[in-house]
Amino acid sequence: MTLQYTLKEGNYHLYDLSTPASRVTGEHRLRLKTDTVAIAFDASTGALREHGSPLRIHSWANNTRRRLRASGALERANDIVVVSGPLPVDEINKCLEIDGYCRDMYTRLASLPHGKTTSARPSRHTTH
Repeated sequence: MTLQYTLKEGNYHLYDLSTPASRVTGEHRLRLKTDTVAIAFDASTGALREHGSPLRIHSWANNTRRRLRASGALERANDIVVVSGPLPVDEINKCLEIDGYCRDMYTRLASLPHGKTTSARPSRHTTH
């Protein structure tokens, strides 16, 4: 499955590019429409774990950390990072396409432009 985010009408749209484009709209299957995006990844490797709406991703991260800690895998639990907010679409898509890119994006997070406009500074939330 090939996924790609686009910014449309002030929202992030996640399309499944492995589906055929509609003859009517020319668009692929819409998998998600959200105001902001969250990305969960491993800080040590930059490997993408989950992405999507912030509520779902933060919930996934908290549950996964809880299970890992319960099994004694504290280091793995503490390695999960969630970044959410109005991130630039091209950076989000690079996280989906390039192994380890999330870590690179994370190191540049403070200097990235706002995901929806270029005039305002984003408010980004991270959790460990």
